[in-house]
Amino acid sequence: MRKWRVLGAAMILTSLVVGTSATTTASATSNVACATQVVSTWTLPRLANETISVSVNATNIGAMGPAARAGYGGLLLIGSSAPTKFANVVATLQRERPEKYAMLIMTDQEGGGVTRLKNLVAALPWAQTMGKNLTLTQITAEGKRVGLSMAAAGVNTDLAPVLDVDGRAEEPGAKNPDGYRSFSGVPAAAGSDGVAFLNGLRDAGVLAVVKHFPGLGGATGNTDYGPAATLPWSTLKKTGLVPFEDAVNNGVTAVMLSNATVPGLSSLPSSISPAVIQVLRQQLGFSGLIVTDSLTAGALGALHLGVPLASVKALSAGVDLVLAGSPRSPAASLLLAQETSNAIQKAVTAGTLALATLQGAAAQVLASKNQVSCPSPPVTTTTIAGAL
Repeated sequence: MRKWRVLGAAMILTSLVVGTSATTTASATSNVACATQVVSTWTLPRLANETISVSVNATNIGAMGPAARAGYGGLLLIGSSAPTKFANVVATLQRERPEKYAMLIMTDQEGGGVTRLKNLVAALPWAQTMGKNLTLTQITAEGKRVGLSMAAAGVNTDLAPVLDVDGRAEEPGAKNPDGYRSFSGVPAAAGSDGVAFLNGLRDAGVLAVVKHFPGLGGATGNTDYGPAATLPWSTLKKTGLVPFEDAVNNGVTAVMLSNATVPGLSSLPSSISPAVIQVLRQQLGFSGLIVTDSLTAGALGALHLGVPLASVKALSAGVDLVLAGSPRSPAASLLLAQETSNAIQKAVTAGTLALATLQGAAAQVLASKNQVSCPSPPVTTTTIAGAL
């Protein structure tokens, strides 16, 4: 009975939201266009840094002043707790950013066992628990509730919801990256529930990043531990892709790629695959921010790709923002970010990464959490003959 209500509500939700998505998309496109003009004046180091996220344990947030001043595009927060004055520190970091443009302050607040900053951010049930027991309206309320607590802490981006289709009642692990993290094993329900949750985050002013495109449900393993493949592309198009199509049709503005290969589409991990990104951009018509999954994952390590080189490949493929995994220390994170920036700059100088591609990525990151004003056109002076 619950599934009938979900699917019926999903159709109603789609008709209501899609009616306003054209206006939202047009506004976002205009914002990116202005951001593109802004970044066209930036130096190569500034462009490279904007496409990089620096990972940090939330307890060490005060050590991220150099990251803010260098203009890195985001901070990825790891850890279950944060200092009591966390929001004040984040606000200070944002003020130290070049041109005062806000950076993405991100964490994985999915619910259940994937919960961060527990002393500051509201708790959530597993997505699967929400999918089985809550209506769409209630799921949206949960998204808004957690989003408001994130925003109050200065966290403006949630790497959630998970849109993978997986109905198995098990905790995620080395063999299954999803399980309880998925709203449902039914594609339409996973999509409608995920859209409901992201709408709640959006209502709270928090950027939702849906994941893991093009769908990890049924994957051969967890890419954190090593190489894994999704279901065959012929199958995935009819199942795992459905929730992402639903999210794009309902105006989602940020998508995270998986690190799995897609048999029949790409032998490369999706985070560095031009073919996967082409599906997202051209087939689904997505025009927003594209983010990698962690480039420290075992699936990338098996290809002997360190984060700097993997980042270059990801940007060349069409990604906008690159992420790395858990940091050993703030100093190690900052060093890795600098090494990644150096590799990106070197690739542009060598001609293996187009400057226009890097500018486009930086513009997407800038526009994702900033309302950007287009630069005023230059003032020209015309001399009129005979005028004094």
